[in-house]
Amino acid sequence: MFNSLSDKLDKALHVLKGHGKITEVNVAETLKEVRRALLDADVNFKIAKDFTKRVKEKALGQNVLTSLQPSQLLVKIVKDELTELMGGETVGINLAASPSVILMSGLQGSGKTTFSGKLANFLKNKKTKNPLLVACDVYRPAAIDQLHVVGDQIGVEVYSERENKNPVSIATNAIKHAKSNGHNVVILDTAGRLAVDTEMMNEIAAIHQTVKPQETLFVVDAMTGQDAVNTAKAFNDILNFDGVVLTKLDGDTRGGAALSIKTVVNKPIKFIGTGEKMEAIDIFHPDRMAERILGMGDVVSLVERAQEQFDEEEARKIQKKIAKNQFGFDDFLKQIQQVKKMGNMKDLVGMIPGAGKMMKDVDIEDDAFKGIEAIIHSMTPEERTKPQIINASRKKRIAKGSGSTVTEVNQLMKQFTQMSKMMKMMQGGGAGRMMKMMKGMQ
Repeated sequence: MFNSLSDKLDKALHVLKGHGKITEVNVAETLKEVRRALLDADVNFKIAKDFTKRVKEKALGQNVLTSLQPSQLLVKIVKDELTELMGGETVGINLAASPSVILMSGLQGSGKTTFSGKLANFLKNKKTKNPLLVACDVYRPAAIDQLHVVGDQIGVEVYSERENKNPVSIATNAIKHAKSNGHNVVILDTAGRLAVDTEMMNEIAAIHQTVKPQETLFVVDAMTGQDAVNTAKAFNDILNFDGVVLTKLDGDTRGGAALSIKTVVNKPIKFIGTGEKMEAIDIFHPDRMAERILGMGDVVSLVERAQEQFDEEEARKIQKKIAKNQFGFDDFLKQIQQVKKMGNMKDLVGMIPGAGKMMKDVDIEDDAFKGIEAIIHSMTPEERTKPQIINASRKKRIAKGSGSTVTEVNQLMKQFTQMSKMMKMMQGGGAGRMMKMMKGMQ
């Protein structure tokens, strides 16, 4: 996410390293590189120019504390200004009404249908929400089928009228259906076009005027850069939408849309899509995104994702198994499934401070656990429950069945044993014992 921009900003801010204080000369040199980095990221020229002007004014107006390096102070100022550029504060969606109607708008290919499913799944997991997905795209071939597939995948009902070609009528009927069937959120997936046109705008304006949604979201492909911002302005002039959704942030995103869109349309970014999975959706936090762009990581979001997947009852069961030395590969497999639900691996690594820079050239596959899962699935139920019975001949069979080598099976067994010991030590205040063991290994 924003790898290229992060690298260029990092190099630009390194210009001040070794300087004892901020001066007009060295800050000008640094901010010239910062502006270049923003322009390369497809940020609007005026926005980039105003941004660096504000940073310069703040930097020259401050004295560097003895505990700070000039570069550290400038990083903080840049971080604060990036946060403001992207909206300043987190803005949620309006779900006060019942049902709350959410109208999705955007061009074809921006990811509206997929994101509609992600949003439905996100709200469904909040326990108090029972969303209804509505197929209002009557033009694109297989659009209705696609939404039904998404709905089946996440266990959310999809309302469609295959013979009806009037999206206003479909939306109105869907809201009636929602009221009669206990749905407290209605998500309208509307049609997109390959470009902004009058017919498209008139249609979505008619839906908007008729159903009067509590929330209108504009979905934009983050990889289209400045074009995305121009399209957002065209939609906002007609719909006066409530917020922006940036999709495909896991791709080769330059960052221009995220950094420019708030200034141009004066509407907050509310959600981001970070992958293909239905769980790959995040509330947009400008401060956290600024930290990630500057390579500071995003530990808070990482913890929040972990908490979302945390099953208290399952955790208690595992604790009991660890205490009785009964933690097996089936339990290990469940832990892997929980980690996978948190999102794609590269995105998760990017949330760890410093790890993003270290791993920037490493290609982390989204199916990083595939080999481990294959090895575990090649074990018998007894072997998964009692790993200690796995001998040399069993390892050969497991390796053959999983398409791996005996060395890889041995490596997994070793990692599993080490993890089991560590988890055992952490039980009942065993952290101190673990620290002693680690000191003894030095």
